[in-house]
Amino acid sequence: MLSFAKRITRRALQVAGVLGVGAALAACAPTGLGRAGPGIGPQIDPAQPVQVALLVPGDTGNADLDWLGRSLANSARMAAADARGARIDLRVYKTTPAEASAVSTAEQAAAEGAKIILGPLFAESANAVGKAMKDNNLNVLSFSNNPDIAGGNVYVLGNTFQNVADRLVSYGVRQGLRRFLMIYENDPAGQIGAGAIQTAIARNGATLTGRQQHALSQEGIDAVIPAISAAAKSGQIDAIFMTANQQAVLPYLTDKLYAAGVTSRTAQMMGLTRWDTPAARLQLPGVQGGWFALPDTALQSQFTARYRSAYGEAPHELGSLGYDGVAAIAALVGSGNKNAVNTAGLTRSAGFSGVNGVFRLRANGTNERGMAIATINNGKVVVIDPAPRSFGGFGF
Repeated sequence: MLSFAKRITRRALQVAGVLGVGAALAACAPTGLGRAGPGIGPQIDPAQPVQVALLVPGDTGNADLDWLGRSLANSARMAAADARGARIDLRVYKTTPAEASAVSTAEQAAAEGAKIILGPLFAESANAVGKAMKDNNLNVLSFSNNPDIAGGNVYVLGNTFQNVADRLVSYGVRQGLRRFLMIYENDPAGQIGAGAIQTAIARNGATLTGRQQHALSQEGIDAVIPAISAAAKSGQIDAIFMTANQQAVLPYLTDKLYAAGVTSRTAQMMGLTRWDTPAARLQLPGVQGGWFALPDTALQSQFTARYRSAYGEAPHELGSLGYDGVAAIAALVGSGNKNAVNTAGLTRSAGFSGVNGVFRLRANGTNERGMAIATINNGKVVVIDPAPRSFGGFGF
């Protein structure tokens, strides 16, 4: 029997910004600070060192969280060392997942002269830090992927469900897919993911022909298989888009669909989550031919090799966000931009180059990221549409 219990795992941390913190990563609805507004953040002298405060998980008692905190810090240090024409005074502060810990740490960093806050990880903490830093006129580049906290002085660096949904649907529409069936969990992340898929379908001129919501249990998935199978075999849909945000859902759901005769040859299957991790998934018959989105694979491979050589271990898959955050600030400082840590600089339309590919911060606090489209062919990952290296054109 597969376990659908929620645990703090690498996959759970991928949606930590959506789910927040708790015994079961239960959702608390964060309160955003508003959408686009007046400029926030100080001007700096780009000829002088720019103090950046990095808030990372540390000494939490959870090995995975501490590994992630270590990866964020080490990646940020790499970016500071790579900065050309910029001097980044990076100061690393450890916090627990608790909001009070993050806020007190951010207040300490501000008192010590920080010009911008990079982090924290979890949505509720980032939201609280944003509120606390607003009086200090400081922007917060959080590692969360939860768009609900974005706005005002809070930006999310984490790859959002909306980015993934837009990329997959827009690519699918260009391949002639117009009619989408959506499958999603009845948990908070499933609801947010479903909203992102629905928005992407409408934005790209496609049609949502139906939806199937299931509980986080084998019985819940079993209950929706007949309806999904009937829709896929009816000829009335072109694609099946599933959230599959919980670790055990994807293998069980795709295996059940495969047993019912539904594969990507019947209706193109695609998902919001990475279908290539863990590697054992690549051998599942139900995922063959499915589509998912990836960061720029060449850039990420180069970064992973550099990191492993420098630190003797692999980086956590979210650790590269530390590099991206510092790289964005360093690019602005290095160009002599006095607005490197304020709204005007951070939201430049050209964006930035990070180790996950090109990205930019939007005025409403969310982000856009260049991503590749991949499929699984005979147990191997195959990129079928490379990640764009600049903004404009397909993929955006």
